[in-house]
Amino acid sequence: MKNRIKILTVTAAIIAGLSVNAAFAGGIACVDVQKVVSASSQVQALKKEQQKKTKDLIAFIEKARKDVAAVSDTKKKQALEEKYNKELVAKKEKMDKEYASKLKSIEDSISKVIAEQAKAKGYDMVITKGIVLYGGNDITSDIIKAVK
Repeated sequence: MKNRIKILTVTAAIIAGLSVNAAFAGGIACVDVQKVVSASSQVQALKKEQQKKTKDLIAFIEKARKDVAAVSDTKKKQALEEKYNKELVAKKEKMDKEYASKLKSIEDSISKVIAEQAKAKGYDMVITKGIVLYGGNDITSDIIKAVK
């Protein structure tokens, strides 16, 4: 009786393994997403744009400090500080919102390229390289070429 249970268990495991293997007959690919993002010209342009906006924000802060320091009346100084603080918060929120929107667009674009490349090469699944310990076809360089 125990031998029959063992045989049935082993048979079920083999069948399950064959089913999983058949499901991924096209293969599994992996992509180093960090490498793709780093190599993306869109990401590089976004970083440069963000750096420029940050410099502009710093220049705004410096100007505000000078303007506030130049005022001697306490009430006027406080009103000016509040005005500049509101402007600063609005500028920062706008900058963050634009950055997040552009970054989302880039991420969607990269995901689309990965899906297109996987489909074109017949892969059933693409996973990030950080998860893979062994195996899978690394298509990172193909994705980098397509994204640039």
